[in-house]
Amino acid sequence: MTVVLNESSFADEIKSWVVLVDFWAEWCGPCQMMIPILDELTGVMWDKAKVAKVNVDENPALAAQFRVMSIPTMIIFKDGKPVEQIVWVRQVSELKEILEVHI
Repeated sequence: MTVVLNESSFADEIKSWVVLVDFWAEWCGPCQMMIPILDELTGVMWDKAKVAKVNVDENPALAAQFRVMSIPTMIIFKDGKPVEQIVWVRQVSELKEILEVHI
């Protein structure tokens, strides 16, 4: 299951492991397209990486902190630090490949 993050849980959830964080919004069509893709990625990568989501409308400070200018934007964190940013819709195979570089 994809973990839902907010400003109070964010730092704690990304401090260890490899975490792909999807910055998204309810009204965003491409973000909606990413939901089943990220659900599938969670199932494939559950033992290697965490998949999480941040709603930018509910958590604007997090979006600003990581300079999220368009959505969907996914940022991969390793041990609490951003290591890669991915913008727009991507497929499971591509996201898996990118994540595995950081594991």
